[in-house]
Amino acid sequence: MPQSFRDKTPPHDDDLEQAALGSLLADYEAVKTAIQMHLRPFDFYSRANIAIYEAIMALDSKNVRPDIQTVVQELKQLGKLDEAGGASYVSSLTTIIPSSANIEYYAQMVKNYSLKRSLLKAASKIGVSVYDESKDSSELLEEVQQDIFDLSDDNQFFTARSIRDILGETIEILDSAMRLKGAITGISSGFEELDQFTSGFQRDEFIIIGARPSVGKTALALNMASHIAFHQKVPTAFFSLEMSDIALVQRLISSEGMIRAQNLRKGVLSSDEYGKVVNVMSIIDAAPFHIIDMPNMKLLDLRAQARKMKAQQDIKIIFIDYMGLIGHESNSMARYEQISEISRSLKSLARELHIPIVALCQLTRDAQSETPTLAHLRDSGSIEQDADLVLFLNRVQQKKKKDEEVQGPINAIPTDLIIAKQRNGPIGVVKLELITKYAKFTPLSKDDKYGNIS
Repeated sequence: MPQSFRDKTPPHDDDLEQAALGSLLADYEAVKTAIQMHLRPFDFYSRANIAIYEAIMALDSKNVRPDIQTVVQELKQLGKLDEAGGASYVSSLTTIIPSSANIEYYAQMVKNYSLKRSLLKAASKIGVSVYDESKDSSELLEEVQQDIFDLSDDNQFFTARSIRDILGETIEILDSAMRLKGAITGISSGFEELDQFTSGFQRDEFIIIGARPSVGKTALALNMASHIAFHQKVPTAFFSLEMSDIALVQRLISSEGMIRAQNLRKGVLSSDEYGKVVNVMSIIDAAPFHIIDMPNMKLLDLRAQARKMKAQQDIKIIFIDYMGLIGHESNSMARYEQISEISRSLKSLARELHIPIVALCQLTRDAQSETPTLAHLRDSGSIEQDADLVLFLNRVQQKKKKDEEVQGPINAIPTDLIIAKQRNGPIGVVKLELITKYAKFTPLSKDDKYGNIS
């Protein structure tokens, strides 16, 4: 640690710590608030304050209401009364608080100082590690990222609510759904039949779209994301780990404007097509659509960027293309273990941000010759467990007359969108077709038959 750091007292505020403890001793509701905010003994700096808070938590676990007398007795039994400054110090805590109603502020400030001390400790560790010749820079960087990742996870708050509180909110949601009379309660995917199965993409859900390469999972995700952002005006983030942002925008222009992608790439546009491009660009320009183009993105980077965009742009849904390209900080872990941790992390991120997260996923080679099932999810069985909704794209074999070949280019490919898992709803199949020249999925007409390809 640099000399300037050694000469300074680690960040803390004795008055705030005493105010927090005084609030806990004066009002039992404040204890519940502190627990809900995940305030822990080591968040306090003073050894005396740590001992007192440990006694308060011990009493609460015994269903004993903490106050001056019970805390002093608990400290005696623990043999920590002297360490806690004696009975006189404990008694003095209730005389220095303006109001226990400010417990959230006191607890938050105590945690803020605790996090600063943890960051200072991490910085000190980095200062020592950089002189360790046995570690290369990439290994050191991974350790630093993991330390910061652990700090970030450790400082997430949780909520503990009574069933009565949750029931009230549940009834409100049910009343709202009844007023809508079967309408979409989540974010519409843009595909009416899929929305009938799912009621839209729901908040807190981790959603998987799986397919073999070149079947159209990126096209489907872009179709959904563009509908959500362009037409519903819902703030949307698209994390692209495979394609550049320019390539994605070209695809969006092609599918949204029904303009041949090949003509866009070559710059060979008719006057009608050019007019469509101008119209689509005006729609795109006004849309709350954000593309994050970052190849080799690590899990830590993705989580940090998602939290930032939720805070700054109030993102309501995230698409990730695709899950298998997300890097992990620990290269020593087997890939299936990395994917398991990535899957769990994305699920927890959806719940933390209260938004749906849609991740694209590769399927095993077996899915190429048979109908995809949950067993075909690549790299890890954890994806199947963590996902709330699993969708598979499966190209349908075209029927041909005996000894007759399909003439001309195939402009539309019939594709099944299989709902293989839905934690809170039915499973089934949605019939789509991929219009290849626009990279656009559209619903297949019910009276159309597979094999009648234009």
